[in-house]
Amino acid sequence: MIAPIKTMTIDFELQDVSGAKTVPDVEQFRSWLATVLAERGDVSLAVRVVDAEEMEALNTRYRGRKEPTNVLSFPADLPEAVRGALESDPLGDIVICAPVVEAEALSQDKPATSHWAHLTIHGALHLLGYDHQAEAAAKEMEALEVRCLSALGIPDPYRE
Repeated sequence: MIAPIKTMTIDFELQDVSGAKTVPDVEQFRSWLATVLAERGDVSLAVRVVDAEEMEALNTRYRGRKEPTNVLSFPADLPEAVRGALESDPLGDIVICAPVVEAEALSQDKPATSHWAHLTIHGALHLLGYDHQAEAAAKEMEALEVRCLSALGIPDPYRE
C-alpha cells in the first residue's frame, strides 16, 4: 500500500505598508518561503514590508541600533499546548525594509528580486531558530540559504 502524500500549506499574510512600487507579489513570497518550509507541515506566518522609518523604529527598539536594517524576524512565542491545538504551526513575522533591500541590491550589483528572495529566506530561517551569531551557526545558516536560493535558480549571494 502506498502512503498518501501529505501536502504542506503555508497560511501566509503579506502586509505591504512601504509605499514602494517594486515589492514582489504574494506568490513570489510564497514560492520563496516554500523552499525553506517544504518539510515543516502546515505553517502560518506574516511578512510585513515597511519603509525605512518603521524599520528604524523596530531596529532601535529590539536591537538597540538606531538605523533601518534589511530584515528582522519575530518568532512566535506560544506554549506547546497552544501550538498543538492549532491547525497550523504559527512561525511568527518577518519584517523587510523595501528601501534598504533596493539600495543593497543596487550597491551589490544583483537583481532586486534575487535579494528579496534571499532576505525572505534568511528571515524564515530565523523563524525556525537559525542564527548567525557564532561562526559555525553562520556557516550552517548560509549553507541553507544558498541551497534554497539554488533551488530557485538564484546564485550564491555570498560568492564574490
